[in-house]
Amino acid sequence: MNIKKAVFISFIAMIAMAKGLYAQDKPDPNFEIYLLMGQSNMAGRGPITDANRDEHNDRVLMFTKDKQWVVAKHPVHFDKSVAGVGPGLTFGIEMEKANPKVKIGLVPCAVGGTPIEHWLPGAYDEATKTHPWDDAEERIKAAMKYGTIKGVIWHQGESNSGGEKPKIYLAQLTDLIKRIRALVGNPNLPFIAGELGRYRPVYANINAELIKLPVAVPYTGVASSEGLVHRGDTTHFDSPSAQELGRRYAVKMLQVQKSVKK
Repeated sequence: MNIKKAVFISFIAMIAMAKGLYAQDKPDPNFEIYLLMGQSNMAGRGPITDANRDEHNDRVLMFTKDKQWVVAKHPVHFDKSVAGVGPGLTFGIEMEKANPKVKIGLVPCAVGGTPIEHWLPGAYDEATKTHPWDDAEERIKAAMKYGTIKGVIWHQGESNSGGEKPKIYLAQLTDLIKRIRALVGNPNLPFIAGELGRYRPVYANINAELIKLPVAVPYTGVASSEGLVHRGDTTHFDSPSAQELGRRYAVKMLQVQKSVKK
């Protein structure tokens, strides 16, 4: 290797380290990572307007499809071409505000349209040609090399809200939480579920089960969907509602994190 090439490589490495994107021997304790999981309302389907197109915080990063850290902007997810404004970015910005001494990392794992039974190891989602749990597991393991997993925000249930499915939803969700905690090596990892929109009556079936979560599983919480509205399709939150849900996720996450430290 000639001197010029060596100097160039060193220069690039220094820039990467300055941005906090350089792979280190040990995870950075000041890089707090959150997992964004679920289906389309976590991925975000709110229209990206001029008002929120450039919304960002230089200390809030997202893990791209190619497993690279970049400054987070809408859309955070890439599950479908219709990905738009979701709760993730606002959540990340609020978490950074609460602790400006750290960087925040967001790992998008949500896949639109996926029922919770497709979040099992080996399960395949035909509609999206993905393995939701397996793909998320791979991304989580890669992200953990850079920082510390501090919590999960989850929004899913629209696909499980009808028929007899809600009756077993809490048990399925409990199993999912156990698997995530085992994967990251933290049995007390905070987990916040978001209520489904209250604009469709059938969604109340899942919300009734989510209310039971904090009692059933330690160090969990539920972010309310009260007052949030859809974008016109009675399924997906509009952009302001998705952002407000992100703020509510942050409030609950901080509450649960404080309870873990006691």
